[in-house]
Formats: sequence, structure tokens, C-alpha cells
Amino acid sequence: MCLAIPMQIASINGSRAVCSIKGIEREVSLFLLQDEPIGIGDYVLIHVGYAIQKISAEEARSTWELLDQMLTEDAQHA
Repeated sequence: MCLAIPMQIASINGSRAVCSIKGIEREVSLFLLQDEPIGIGDYVLIHVGYAIQKISAEEARSTWELLDQMLTEDAQHA
């Protein structure tokens, strides 16, 4: 199973970006989105160091709510 994590773009330097979420920052490649208008503040899905899709802030928020719920339930069953 593959999992992509929604993150917000904090800075852009050429085809690389620093993305952050919940206090965690990662440098990622924007190569796969080179034909997409991308800017600081946009939300993207990150998979193995690549931004693979631009998403809305609402999609990012709802995805994180679901991920948080899954982590909470998993911790309760451990």
C-alpha cells in the first residue's frame, strides 16, 4: 500500500520545495508537478520525497483528520 502525506509548501527554490505540516519540514521535489502552477502556501501530496498532486486546503485538512483518527485508533488497540 502506498501512502501520500498532505503538506503545505513553505518555500520554493527551483524544482525543490520545503514543505511543512504539524511542525515537521521536508525538502521535496516538484519535478512531477512542473506543468502545474504551484506557489508558497499551496498544499501538495508527498510520496517518497516527491510532490505528486496539488490539493485544496480542505482536502489536506480532511486527510489529516482521517490520518489522526487512524493513529488514535491504532494506539488504543496496541
